[in-house]
Amino acid sequence: MADGALKVAVDGGVARVTLDNAARHNAFDEALIAALAEAWRGLAGRADVRAVVLQGQGPSFSAGADLAWMKRAAGQGREANRADAEKLARMLEALAALPQPTVARVQGAVFGGGVGLVAACDIAVAAEDAVFSLSEVRLGLVPAVISPYVLAAVGVRAARRLMLTAERFPAAEAHRLGLVHRVVPAAALDDAVDAVLADLAQGGPAAQAEVKRLVRAIAGRPVDASVIAATSASIADARAGAEGREGVAAFLEKRKPGWRP
Repeated sequence: MADGALKVAVDGGVARVTLDNAARHNAFDEALIAALAEAWRGLAGRADVRAVVLQGQGPSFSAGADLAWMKRAAGQGREANRADAEKLARMLEALAALPQPTVARVQGAVFGGGVGLVAACDIAVAAEDAVFSLSEVRLGLVPAVISPYVLAAVGVRAARRLMLTAERFPAAEAHRLGLVHRVVPAAALDDAVDAVLADLAQGGPAAQAEVKRLVRAIAGRPVDASVIAATSASIADARAGAEGREGVAAFLEKRKPGWRP
């Protein structure tokens, strides 16, 4: 990966993390994975960052694995490849676990690991020209590390089809499956992302972080005593917390809460 292939800029409470290797269609390699992991660690503790936008410079969001990286991996043994895969897995987990809401701004080619990045974000907005593919099996490989996020986004049945066929599918199909939440003309992509950010700015940051934690904690679990206890504790903590008290007071007093711009 060339130096500077990842850029992080914070302005107005929004961190924009840009895959910035357009010449290689923002393809993955070990250096980009390490840089992304470092970016997520750095942003997680920043109170001045209310939301994170993940985007790709140039015609593609991310075309998946870099060919030179794949060639290096092919020459390594199983243990080296496992260590490499675990770094990717930890990077995706750090993205998914960010306390701030995350928004994927998607255009062009979105292949392999690029689909995993989109699926690991909370919200995804795509241009009409975006084309997606879980292309690994055509190389004799498996979309293993990204699979938990893809399955959570599109469901088991659709994931099996897309992972087995490695077919390319358009943004409209990605929207139908739930991989992306909104599809707009390419010229309107930035405005659509800004609209999402404006909505996110209305919510309490502590409440949004708790929503993310709660969803991860109870997704797929039956509504049993432990889930009832966990959800009851979550709302009780929010009601008794400073942010919850401020939000309710602001609503009753017909004013903006302190966190809202």
